[in-house]
Amino acid sequence: MKPLELADEIIRGKRLSKNDDLNFFAEADLEELCAGADKIRKALCGDLVELCSIINGRAGACGENCKFCAQSSHNSAGVEKREFLEKEIILEDCKRHEAKGVHRYSIVTAGKTIGGDLKKECDAYKLLSEKCEIKLCASNGLLSQKEFAALYESGVRRYHANIETSRRNFPNVCTTHSFDDKLDCIRLAREMGFSICSGGIIGMGETFADRIDMALTLAELSVESIPINSLIPIKGTRYEKLKAITEDEILRTVAMFRFINPTAQIRMAAGRDLLESCGWKAFHSGANATITGDFLTTSGNKIENDKAMLLEMGFSIER
Repeated sequence: MKPLELADEIIRGKRLSKNDDLNFFAEADLEELCAGADKIRKALCGDLVELCSIINGRAGACGENCKFCAQSSHNSAGVEKREFLEKEIILEDCKRHEAKGVHRYSIVTAGKTIGGDLKKECDAYKLLSEKCEIKLCASNGLLSQKEFAALYESGVRRYHANIETSRRNFPNVCTTHSFDDKLDCIRLAREMGFSICSGGIIGMGETFADRIDMALTLAELSVESIPINSLIPIKGTRYEKLKAITEDEILRTVAMFRFINPTAQIRMAAGRDLLESCGWKAFHSGANATITGDFLTTSGNKIENDKAMLLEMGFSIER
């Protein structure tokens, strides 16, 4: 089937599943595939684009062995351990992002779970809820029902937990927690009233079929926001010698995710500097959201530059 014809079917209500033959995504003409994805985005999501920013609330010394992560204690990237930030520092950072027009703000912590810093984080979120109008998200690993309840009471309404890759490939990336641990966390967050932000990283040696499987899993979970990170090989991690993924591979993946998750926010995340013109083509290939500002251990895109580019492309970024 031609991409534009499939795009029309999806706009009319068709949804792709694991029962469909999706191998064509890896071979379809890239220009047609991106055009079809953009058509779906315009028809089902409109021109509103969402900006989000994150702050590294607690850094380094993570006990998980994720091969891509500079903050893992199993790697030797040299990221300095830092205790949880003071809530006043987080508030100042949040206000700065809100003033620049960012829609969402998230505190991210290194580690399998939030642990003993739960109260500090909840106190910070309560302060943000009182002083800011920005939407609040959280990314704190694998949490319990009690921990999720505390976050919700503090004003957080979206939870981030990347599945990272496909079920098949996950053990090649991490063995200290499982793919099912991730799914259980997402399902519990949903039960506790949170909307879900979950995606992964491409360029970790996975096949395109793995990326399709990841997209299908997220569709089955009805994930509202899907961040797509492109691996930046960081010295000191187990993936430091991997070759960076190409722009065409990124665009093909973004477009495929839009076909399989037609109403989700497809969010450009780390690795946008692998694309020309700050990822301009990605926003014509199905993407309609982005993380902006600095990321955890790599540099991001400046908020002002992102806003100018997206407005020039015809997107709307009103809060």
